[in-house]
Amino acid sequence: MNNYVKLEGSLKAAPAAVKTGTLNAGESIEVTVRIRRKQSIEAHLKEGKRFTREEYENEFGASDDDIQEVEAFASDNHLSVVTVDKGRRSIILAGSVADFETAFEVHLSNYRNDKGETFRGRIGHICVPEQLKEIIEGVFGLDNRPHVSPRFQVLKNDGHFVAHTASPQSFNPNQLANVYGFPTGVNGKGQSIAIIELGGGYRTKDLKKYFAGLNIHKPSVVAVSVDHAKNSPSNADGADGEVMLDIEVAGAVAPGAKVVVYFAPNTDQGFLDAITKAIHDNHHKPSVISISWGSAEKNWTTQSLNNYNEAFKAASLLGVTICVAAGDQGSADGLSDGKAHADFPAASPYVLACGGTKLLIQQNNVSSESVWHESNTSATGGGVSEFFAVPDYQSTTAIPTSINNGFKGRGLPDVAGNADPNTGYNVLVDGQEMVIGGTSAVAPLMAGLIALINENKQQPVGFINPTLYNNHAQVRDITQGDNITTSTGKGYKAGAGWDACTGWGVLSGL
Repeated sequence: MNNYVKLEGSLKAAPAAVKTGTLNAGESIEVTVRIRRKQSIEAHLKEGKRFTREEYENEFGASDDDIQEVEAFASDNHLSVVTVDKGRRSIILAGSVADFETAFEVHLSNYRNDKGETFRGRIGHICVPEQLKEIIEGVFGLDNRPHVSPRFQVLKNDGHFVAHTASPQSFNPNQLANVYGFPTGVNGKGQSIAIIELGGGYRTKDLKKYFAGLNIHKPSVVAVSVDHAKNSPSNADGADGEVMLDIEVAGAVAPGAKVVVYFAPNTDQGFLDAITKAIHDNHHKPSVISISWGSAEKNWTTQSLNNYNEAFKAASLLGVTICVAAGDQGSADGLSDGKAHADFPAASPYVLACGGTKLLIQQNNVSSESVWHESNTSATGGGVSEFFAVPDYQSTTAIPTSINNGFKGRGLPDVAGNADPNTGYNVLVDGQEMVIGGTSAVAPLMAGLIALINENKQQPVGFINPTLYNNHAQVRDITQGDNITTSTGKGYKAGAGWDACTGWGVLSGL
């Protein structure tokens, strides 16, 4: 009889939903088991060494012995192995709900939330056999509650979408790249931009029409299915807005790049699997990844925070830049507990966290740019992590302590760009002209910029944060505004140098 122990960091709170009692114990589900590396990568992170994906898998992927241990455990519990990926350190298992409940000593139930979404949930810890406690670093998919939200906001007037012609202060993305002084003479040729999406989809006819309207050759756009999710466009007033915003912004800035869209379910498992798939994709080989989905750190389990962060560490060794939206609801980040919250995955020390500004121009030149803050629910995220310590590259930066508890953590964002929907981006979604803002737009904007920089330098710049914090020559400081949520009075103010609203400011090169 195996002795079971609690899987560290797996404690999960009850869903904010009603239990329905409709769980089918015989239903077949798939679960991702993350296992340890062959050896630590920490020393290599400090020295900044680069590895190919093949080299990384051989040196730091999962070991054959550890894989066999997990496969034996699966067999003993009537679970089958769907896939094994050594580089991603992920084993996907399939089996019945009842067998997974037994295998991991959990109790699963079906729930329905106030949006009418039904899902499977758990409460408490996941447990694993004692002999696997050092091997297994995370188990994802037992609970498939909706996990994160897209960080975009649509400009509307009386409930209706605002057309491009009715929004004289909005921008075409390529126009914004010109205003910001992005590199010229390059278009991202030879680069691959990965985009993570957890819902919605794109229509090729819309992309053709949109880029033709900009007099830009439509970039190559490819969809990749993760965990059975697919490119599934539905309507303009939903996740399609996020998908089309991301593709159109990144594609307009770097039309010579290939855009690869990884579609996954909006679950903790789906999000992580999409990220690791993109990072370790040896076919499409993305050099930059754009992520515009997130949630307050408080909403994540410790195993999730750690496993996502470890994935981003791997990306840094592979020379892959990760651009992440910092949030759209000010310092509260959508929570109503009276505290300030940093958004994750933007709070990871291994990503480029992207905050938001309000930009005004005259004759195609910047006339003013300040922190995006229109209301409590329309303002840039940013702040101080209460989980991740201050990274080395921020050790000499004036990062404030958390205004909640004095914890000295990773400060975010790192950079910023136009995000106010009132000065937003002209996009086309499901045949509908729309103007969209949010830090969701800044992540693909920065991803497009990184693609241009990579082509210019003829090599991927990879994890740019240490370089950015050592040299601010190509960053324009934003010094006016704040992201203070007035309902709580908590938040952060912009000022000279780095701040927890716009980071170092607007990046135009490296």
